[in-house]
Order: sequence, then C-alpha cells, then structure tokens
Amino acid sequence: MTDRLDLPRRYRHMVETLLREYVPDAEVWAYGSRINGESHEGSDLDLALRSPTLEPLGAPFTDLVEAFRESNIPILVQASDWAMLPESFRNEIARSHVVLQEGLPKS
Repeated sequence: MTDRLDLPRRYRHMVETLLREYVPDAEVWAYGSRINGESHEGSDLDLALRSPTLEPLGAPFTDLVEAFRESNIPILVQASDWAMLPESFRNEIARSHVVLQEGLPKS
C-alpha cells in the first residue's frame, strides 16, 4: 500500500527502479514525514530495507546507497538496513510505515 506516500510519481518510479535493480529480494518500507503528512517539497525519503532473512543486506545495500547518491532524484533518499537498526527504532518504524516494495517471503 503506497497511497499514503507523499512523493511525486516520477520520483517514486525512479526510487522503485533502483530498488528493483539493486535489492529485488528486499522488502522496503517508507517511513517518516513522507508518510505521516508532515512532509514538504524538500523532505527526504526515509527507507528501511529488510532482507528475506532479516540479516544484513551487505554489498547490494552499499551499492544501492551509492546509486541513490549518484541518481538524478532531486530529494535525499535515506536508506537504512533493517538488520543494522536498533530494536527501539525498528519498533517505531514498524508502527507507521508504507510498503514500497514487497520483497521475498522470509526463509
């Protein structure tokens, strides 16, 4: 469900294209101001990426972060690897997020 995501369609398409290219197996959650109604034109896009095993994503994640940095997306995309986040922050994200990419089922 991405209807709560406040992101222009063209930017969302660019983000989703990079996600499919670099981390097709990961479930990706958007959270923060772009889903809670507090965003403005310059707000960043906060993403949490969850591997199917909930283990660190490794090199594909690093490559994705670099791809976001080098892209023409005119907003800052802040990607975090779920496995590397403190449990308290995971709980906060889990309470309010939008699934941007489904990923594979957990093994």
